[in-house]
Parts: sequence; C-alpha cells; structure tokens
Amino acid sequence: MGYDIKLEYRIILDWIKKDSSVLDLGCHEGELLSLMVREKNAGAHGIEIDEQAIYKCVELGLSVSHQDIDNGLSEYGDRTFDYVILNQSLQQVKKPGVVLKESLRVGKEVVIGFPNFAHYRARFQIFFMGKTPITPSLPYEWYETPNLHFLSICDFRDYCQRQDIRIKRTAYIGNTGIAGIFPNLLAQTGLFLISK
Repeated sequence: MGYDIKLEYRIILDWIKKDSSVLDLGCHEGELLSLMVREKNAGAHGIEIDEQAIYKCVELGLSVSHQDIDNGLSEYGDRTFDYVILNQSLQQVKKPGVVLKESLRVGKEVVIGFPNFAHYRARFQIFFMGKTPITPSLPYEWYETPNLHFLSICDFRDYCQRQDIRIKRTAYIGNTGIAGIFPNLLAQTGLFLISK
C-alpha cells in the first residue's frame, strides 16, 4: 500500500479484512471502492446517486448501482455484507437514522466517516465571525454544501449509546495526522467501526 493514499482511506483499509464483501454507500467516484478491491481483494459493490460519479466508477471497472440510499436497502438481506461503508455520506442523507439502521441490518459491521462540525476551526468561525464555517473537512459555502446534517464526534457517540450501537474502533484525523487527544475539538474527521 502506497503512501499517496489518504490517511482516512488507509485507516479504513486497515479495518477491512482481506477477501471481505463490502457495500459502499455513497461511493462517489469510486476511489475508496477501487482501493478495497485492489488492496483487500474485496468483493465490493457501490451505491451512488450522482450519475457523473457512476460513470467514473464504471471507467474504473467497479460494480455500482444508481440508487438513493435514503429509500432503504430492501433488496439486500440481513447481514449480506461483511462491511457497509458510509464514508463522507451519512451527513448528506435526508434520513440518517434510517440509513444507519439499514446499514447495520445489511452489514455485519459498518464503517462511518464524517466531518466533525465541532472542530476548533468551525467553532472559531461561528463564534468570532458569526458565519457558517469553511474548513478543510467542510469546504463548501452554505449555499452549495451537500451536507444536510452537521454532527460532531460527541453527537455520534451519544447517538450510538442511545441506539445500543456498539463502537468497536475509532480514529480521529486532525490537521496533521491522528488527533490523539480531545478529538471533538481537534479532529477534522471522525471514523467509527460499529456493529449491533
């Protein structure tokens, strides 16, 4: 595995066992999906709503369906996949609770990655500038963001506790690498491996 792979992807690849079955929800242009196929020999399938992104996935030789994950995953049986991936997708869906419930039904384990809205740069911009924050993990103006929900690492941990979701592994990515302390303040991105 090369060093040119984003840290976020390296962590996710480390969590995925070789020869696993993987469903990537909101696979975008297939960068992570293709890495899972190449590096982990995963039997991988993606779901994406953006047609242009699907064309890029097909160019990479990936198996991808055009589907809105907000409508559920009824075509998949319980525990069909070893892993379901929701990397940078959960905050973009209309019904995150439904998507999480379906992901945990379809996958034995679920990998979640999202931008941490409580990162100190976001807090600073809201408090001192009174503006919607723009940070490396939240790079959009308010009027063009694909994000519908702005959650923090603490928010997600609380949600898991209330829903009896088991957090098996975590990784928090800061400005220069892993944020080992105060992740809700210093991490730009939160990564979680969860199961029921």
